[in-house]
Amino acid sequence: MAFTDIELHKIKKLVGGLCQKRSPEHLRDQVRVEYKIHGHDVVLYEVRPRWDDPTQFLEAPIAKVKLVRSRKIWRLFWQRGDMKWHKYEPLDSSKNISDLVNEIDADPYGCFWG
Repeated sequence: MAFTDIELHKIKKLVGGLCQKRSPEHLRDQVRVEYKIHGHDVVLYEVRPRWDDPTQFLEAPIAKVKLVRSRKIWRLFWQRGDMKWHKYEPLDSSKNISDLVNEIDADPYGCFWG
């Protein structure tokens, strides 16, 4: 089972809110943050025009939160230079997605925003 309507509403509010916050309106044609849902994963990514062809856009993953329904927890991942998702050790899980979204926003270790 994918996300329930309540979970989707919470994702839209929290993750979508972070995307809006991190995408200044006056720069959205140059860079913006969006999210996609794949099964039980929510992936945040940055969208930019290609440097050599501004009509095409590149997506660079920022973070991934995953619902582990059997344990009723959310897990947080970040993508390292090897282009693989790794567990975010400082706060790898929480019962509340809001805790993980706040951690992504604060980024105390520079894993998500650099």
